[in-house]
Amino acid sequence: MEQVVTQLPRPAVPALPQGETCPVQSAIASIADKWKLLILIELTKVPVLRFKELQRQLGTVSQKVLTSALRDLEADGLVERKVYAEVPPRVEYRATSGAHELLPILSQLHDWAVAHSLRRPKPHAVN
Repeated sequence: MEQVVTQLPRPAVPALPQGETCPVQSAIASIADKWKLLILIELTKVPVLRFKELQRQLGTVSQKVLTSALRDLEADGLVERKVYAEVPPRVEYRATSGAHELLPILSQLHDWAVAHSLRRPKPHAVN
C-alpha cells in the first residue's frame, strides 16, 4: 500500500532587509531561558511580587540569576520594575501587557510539547 504524504502549505514569509534580525528569533531569545519562562508564569498569576516572594515561588534560583533574568525581561518589555524610596528599599515586579499576551502562545507550546513527547519513541536501554 502506498503512503500518501500531505504537506501543509507554508505561509509566505517576507524577506528581511539586510542586517535586520528575524523578529521570531528575537522573541525566542528574550524568553529562551528556564528561569525567564518560570518568572513570567509566576508574575502573570498575581498582580505584583516582591523580589524575595518571587525567589521563594521559584525555589532554587540564585539571587544573581534571578536579578539577571529580571533585568533582561525588563529590557525586553515583559516585566515592569517599581522601586519605592523606602528604607529598607522595596522593589516590586509585575508582568506587562506584553507578557500577558504571550501566555496563550506559551500555553499552546506547552500543549504541543506534551503531545509531541507522548509520540516520541522511548530510548532503548543499552546493555
